[in-house]
Amino acid sequence: MPLLDPIPSPVQNADRAALEWEPLLALVAGYAASPVGRAAIQALQPSSDQAWIARQHQLAGEVRLLLEEQLSIALGGLFDPTQLAAKAGIEGAALEAAELQAIARLANDVASWQALLHEPPARIAGKLSGLDELSSALTTSLRPLAESIERKIQPDGTLADDASPELNRIRREQERQQRLIEESLRSALRKLSGEGSTQEDLITIRGERFVIPVRAELKRRVSGVIHGASSSGQTVYLEPLETIEQNNELVRLLEEEQAEIHRIFVALTRQVGGYAHSLREGARVLALVDSLLARARFSRDFNCVEPSFGSDLLHLESGRHPLLEKRLRSTGGQIVPLDLELTAEERQLIISGPNTGGKTVALKTTALLAMMAQAGIPVPAARAGFPVFTAFLADIGDAQSIEAALSTFSAHITNLDRLSQLAGACSLVLLDELGSATDPEEGAALAVAVADFFRAAGAWTLISTHHTSLKVYAANTPGVRNAAAGVDERTLAPNYHFHLGVPGASAGIQTAERLGLNRAIVAGARQRLGSQQADIAKFLDRLHNELAQLEIDRKAAREQQYALNQERKRLEREGDVEMRNRVRELESKLSSLMKEFEFQMRENVRAIEDRAAQQKLSKEAERRINRLRREFQESFNQAVVAHRTGADQGDVNAQPHLLRHIAPGDRVLLKSMNKIAVVQREIEKDLFEVALGPIKMRVKRSECSAPPGSAGEPGQAKTITPLAAVRQQKNVHVSVSSANTDDMRMEINLIGRTVDEATEELEKYLDRAFLAGLPRVRVIHGHGAGILRRGVREFLKNHPHVAGIAEAPQNEGGMGATLVDLRQ
Repeated sequence: MPLLDPIPSPVQNADRAALEWEPLLALVAGYAASPVGRAAIQALQPSSDQAWIARQHQLAGEVRLLLEEQLSIALGGLFDPTQLAAKAGIEGAALEAAELQAIARLANDVASWQALLHEPPARIAGKLSGLDELSSALTTSLRPLAESIERKIQPDGTLADDASPELNRIRREQERQQRLIEESLRSALRKLSGEGSTQEDLITIRGERFVIPVRAELKRRVSGVIHGASSSGQTVYLEPLETIEQNNELVRLLEEEQAEIHRIFVALTRQVGGYAHSLREGARVLALVDSLLARARFSRDFNCVEPSFGSDLLHLESGRHPLLEKRLRSTGGQIVPLDLELTAEERQLIISGPNTGGKTVALKTTALLAMMAQAGIPVPAARAGFPVFTAFLADIGDAQSIEAALSTFSAHITNLDRLSQLAGACSLVLLDELGSATDPEEGAALAVAVADFFRAAGAWTLISTHHTSLKVYAANTPGVRNAAAGVDERTLAPNYHFHLGVPGASAGIQTAERLGLNRAIVAGARQRLGSQQADIAKFLDRLHNELAQLEIDRKAAREQQYALNQERKRLEREGDVEMRNRVRELESKLSSLMKEFEFQMRENVRAIEDRAAQQKLSKEAERRINRLRREFQESFNQAVVAHRTGADQGDVNAQPHLLRHIAPGDRVLLKSMNKIAVVQREIEKDLFEVALGPIKMRVKRSECSAPPGSAGEPGQAKTITPLAAVRQQKNVHVSVSSANTDDMRMEINLIGRTVDEATEELEKYLDRAFLAGLPRVRVIHGHGAGILRRGVREFLKNHPHVAGIAEAPQNEGGMGATLVDLRQ
């Protein structure tokens, strides 16, 4: 096809007829928008050039992005302009009006495509690199050519009056001359009408000259030139002498008009010749785009995917034969997908099972989808991976030929010989009903020999069979796998469910019985069936039943696991609620202890009689109370988070808090060495010199912890603090990161989140704000449609940390924010 580049490295040896390649292309071509696009699809064939294959799938994927954006790609004017472009290059040539209009439509389509790539939708900007590269040769805009043609040629193919100034002048003179002629003829008509010479009061045209009708018997009474007669002969059409010169002038003007029209068409043709290269390039790009568009539409309708390629795996997940799926759709049926897998170590698959079990369909589906993948057509499957094949070889169906004097068996043997000469390590070989149409024992031996030949050749091979010898060969030969196909036990319809690793039972007698064969014949067949074959069939039936039961058990296990996961999540949620309740209870009790401690300290200060000393001690006591309250709150918050995250489980050093007070002479435990050292001096902030026996070293505050047996920090009296008392009572071990009110934001902005995202983020923020002791926070959710506001407020109403909510005043956001009072 001249508009398209040839396909590189096409697969020469492909049995296209047996694998229904042409019907597949016809199906895909039906999605093209133009004859050129349909021809481009019909020209597709598998290639072994992996770079070309990858580029075709990339381009098809990018065009599908355009489809998903519901963009219209103008291709209605696409045609092959090669001949018209060549004609336009001839000096003095003139294209017809219809040809010029076709050029204008093509130019508009090319210009629209350029505009689409120049400014694609924002969601796919930067995702069309392949199409940009494909269209990189379109550097010239064809819009001026299209506008020039459309401005001069009207939709009906005639030239517009303003196509040129000269044409406009000529047509104005024509109109003036026609009026003169009509006035002259009407004058003559009135005169002749009074004499009774005219047949009717009518002016008409004969041979580009204005004439009047005159009765035939009176034609000699009127001076002029006769230009014909009516079909009855009763009327002649006469040009009076006084209008002859006027008609001559009109004819001259018509000749001038035709000359000017020809000149305009020549000029337009010359203009087309100047754009000839751009037109051909534009048509070439659009032809491929139409082909890609057809593939993308096919991909969307048949739920196709882009295949992957590798040398060590042939994999199909939920693969479907597109022609079979189309037929089943038309009849209301539903296709059952195919799952299949071969590896570089196991390249041969022996498929066995009952008649009508879908064995042949499996062979054709695998090969056809592999050919589609190598032709740049998306594959109808959930996932697909193929090696790059250099041959698609098939022996499928009855190849009997009376003309060639070949029986069914002879035709199969001839075809197998051809396949054996062509097959190699990169070939896909399909053998249907191998070993049939001859003596069963000899056929079985021949089938095993053929299968082993292709295995030794390294070909990827799919074989369907009923021979037990091939099933045994597959079970005992490395690199070969068994697979079983079957039918639905109730409906006898093919179910295409494949069980890899096990052979299938042929079940010919059972199938014949289900299909209604005479019972006497069925009974006779069973009597003649050997005991060994019957035992094998029973074993395979039992094996398949066990596999079906295993699948049922596996499904039940998955459902049970899902239920367990849901229950675990529910318990975790309940545990979180319980933890929050326990934390609030602890906070309440510890707060009470702290208040009691503060009361006792202030009472002790007031008991001092010396006024000056009392004031001094009062200030010092308030300072220490504030410091202790802050440190206590930090320790408590750390303990809560560490307990919730499990950071304090089994390792005292996992608690992230630091020693608050370290002074010279204190004994500290060095975490890295698990040794007790004595602090000598503070070198700088959070850096100390310690002595470990005769050794002195520098350590950071984070490397130190309280030595075993100390109730507090070094240098402190061994007293029971309120926190320690509660820990002993409740047996709670916690340490968490600080959530000081100094570091805690008083508001959170949720604008732009969904309700689920907002509530998840808000819950984390409320936990931190609650632990930090904030009395009130502001939640900013914006106005919008009110969905986020309602969702947030509904969430806040049921939250355990929230004491109450209120709409913010206007100066703090009004309806766009909510004030939240936290429990204290």
